[in-house]
Amino acid sequence: QVQLVESGGGLVQAGGSLRLSCAASGGTVRNNAMGWFRQAPGKEREFVARITWSGAITYYADSVKGRFTISRDNAKNTVYLQMNSLKPEDAAVYYCAVCVSWSGNRCVEYGYWGQGTQVTVSS
Repeated sequence: QVQLVESGGGLVQAGGSLRLSCAASGGTVRNNAMGWFRQAPGKEREFVARITWSGAITYYADSVKGRFTISRDNAKNTVYLQMNSLKPEDAAVYYCAVCVSWSGNRCVEYGYWGQGTQVTVSS
């Protein structure tokens, strides 16, 4: 049974950068699209970015386009989220997840959620 563990969160000043990692264990995710999500206090969880199994195609929420980059290293069974030009509104707990159902051009169901990693951005 695959398990995901996020890491790399922390405190950063506005305008700074941070790289999050999502390590999978207990199984391979090389054949699955992967996604990053975030949830701030009092708000619903929101989609951040998605990457296909090959890493060739990525998709981002409008709020992070041009600032965040999702990537993966299937040999290491790991997905990354490079976050640049961070803003206070980016502060949240960031989660990664495995796409367990793909339909056409999008993932319709995510599963195997990690425990999350906290990102705090000071202004």
